[in-house]
Amino acid sequence: MMQSKKIAVTGGIGSGKSLVLSALKNWGYAVFSCDEIYAELCKEQEFLLGLEALFPIAVKEGALDRATLSSVVFSDGVAREKLNGYTHPLVMERLFARMDEFPLSFAEVPLLFEGGYEKSFDGVIVLLRKKEARVEAVKKRSGLSEEEILRRMDSQFSYELLPAGCFALTNDGTEEELLGRLKEIVASL
Repeated sequence: MMQSKKIAVTGGIGSGKSLVLSALKNWGYAVFSCDEIYAELCKEQEFLLGLEALFPIAVKEGALDRATLSSVVFSDGVAREKLNGYTHPLVMERLFARMDEFPLSFAEVPLLFEGGYEKSFDGVIVLLRKKEARVEAVKKRSGLSEEEILRRMDSQFSYELLPAGCFALTNDGTEEELLGRLKEIVASL
């Protein structure tokens, strides 16, 4: 059986995870996204029934009402923990099954530290970016208000003190600088 090396890519909302994963994919690496796996699950009846049992107002006519679910979980820490307790194990199970098929693969794991999954990976790349730049990046792509963005940021892990062994990747310069540093990190793996 092939030995698989799994690398998590994480960072706060708007830090540049998608850019990094896109570059890794373009360089020929296997790349996965917990958000994409979650989106897949949201189309499955069994998963939606479990969500509906936890959040009856968030599932309407057999489909997830993302806006309603987001408004509930980003304003209530207990509800957020309940959602994460249900979704994270299912997402991670699928993620690891897919990553096992490759000698080296990367996965975008937005809530890596919040879920306690960092030890399940062979390495962790953490994207760091100034808060103002993160807010602007999210505004451009999402249509969320600054208040909504800040509420989401406040619910995430604080990346100011990184756990030992993480590769810090700062995204406050040019894209070329970011990708140059990413190449150095990948070469060290």
